[in-house]
Amino acid sequence: MTLKDIVDRCEALFEDTRFGAVRDWKAAAPGRKAIGYMPIYVPRELIHAAGMLPVGIFGGGDQLEVIQGDAYYQSYICRIPRSTLELGLTGRLDCLDGLLFPSICDVIRNLSGMWQVLFKDKYVKYLDLPQNYDDATGGSFYVREMQALREDLARLAGREISDAALNASIAVYNENRKAIRELYAYRAQKPWQAPTSEVYLVLRAGCVLPPEEHTRLVRAYLAAADAQQRPRRDNARVVLTGSFCEQPPLGLIKSIEIAGCYVVDDDFQLIQSWLLDEVPADGDPLQELSKAFLHRSASTASKYDEKKADKGQFLLRQVKTRGAEGVIFAAPSFCDPALLERPMLQEILARHGIPYTAFKYAENTGQMAPIREQAGTFADSIKLWSAA
Repeated sequence: MTLKDIVDRCEALFEDTRFGAVRDWKAAAPGRKAIGYMPIYVPRELIHAAGMLPVGIFGGGDQLEVIQGDAYYQSYICRIPRSTLELGLTGRLDCLDGLLFPSICDVIRNLSGMWQVLFKDKYVKYLDLPQNYDDATGGSFYVREMQALREDLARLAGREISDAALNASIAVYNENRKAIRELYAYRAQKPWQAPTSEVYLVLRAGCVLPPEEHTRLVRAYLAAADAQQRPRRDNARVVLTGSFCEQPPLGLIKSIEIAGCYVVDDDFQLIQSWLLDEVPADGDPLQELSKAFLHRSASTASKYDEKKADKGQFLLRQVKTRGAEGVIFAAPSFCDPALLERPMLQEILARHGIPYTAFKYAENTGQMAPIREQAGTFADSIKLWSAA
C-alpha cells in the first residue's frame, strides 16, 4: 500500500461513526462479540483473550450532530458523554455487546450508570482503577477487579479465559505497543516525515481493528512515510498535552501544524501507550498487568498521584527526551481533571524555563482561526527568543 492508501484507509475508519469495520469483523465469523471501552485505560488483553474485539469509543467527533444526547447532560458538562449517548441512542453502537467505563472522572462514572439504565440488554461495567500503588493494597484491588472482568467476559463468551490465552494476548499487545513506541520515536526524530495529523489517524485505526492488524498497519505506515521525502520546515517542536479523554477534532491538529508547530509528543489515545514497556508474558497474567499499571505506566490528570514531588516529572521527561521547545496545553472544555492539573504543571514548566501556552476545545470545535493564531504566535515566540 502507498502512503496515501494507508492514510486514506485510516481516515475512512476515523470518519465512520457506524463502526463498519467492527460490523464486518463480527459478520466474518458467527458468534463473534465486540466490547467497547471508553478512554483512558482498560486491560484490553482480557477482551482479546476472550476472543472478542476491543473497540475504542472516543465520542462522536465533529461529524455527529448531538440531539438526543443533549437531553441527558447539563450544558456545563464536557461533550464526550453527550456524543457517546447520541451514538448509542441512534443505533450506531448496536454492534457492541458491552461497554467498559474506566474511572476517568465523575462524568464517566455517571455515564456508566446511565448506560445500564438505557441499554439493559448490553454488558456494562464501571472499571475502578487503583489509587494506591502498593502491590499489596492497590495491586490486590486491581487484580480482583480484573478477575471479576475476566469472569464476566468468560460468561459472555461461553468459555473460560485461561492464563495461557491471557499471556498470548499480552504478547500481542506488547508487540502493538512496541510498534506505537517506534511510531512516536520516528515522529520525534523526523516530525516532517510523519505529521501528527496522520499519526493520529493511524492511532485511531487501532480503536476498531484487531491489534495484530493494527500493528501491521503502524509498521506499514512507518515504512511508507520514511520512503516519501517531505519538505522540512523550521517549525517549533512542542508537546501537546491534556487530550487524554475527549479527543480534539482532526482540524485542530492540522491547524496547530499549519501554524508552525511540530507536535513531537502527545497524550492522544493514551490507552495505546499507557503501559511504558513490555508486560512479562510468561507469568501470572493478572499480577503482571497489575504491576505494569502500578509502576510502569504514563502519568495523566485522571491518574491519582500520591507522590506529590513527582508531579510534572513525566511531562518534563517528555519535553527533554523528545527535544521539545515548548508545551501546548490543549484540554476539552469542562474537563475537571485536565483543567485542575494545568496550573500545577504550568508552575513546574515556568520553574524550568520551558515556554507554554494553553487553550480549550470541544470535540466539535468548528472555529479554528483563533487556535491557529495562538499556536502560530507561540511558535514564533519560541523561535524569536531561542535566537535572541
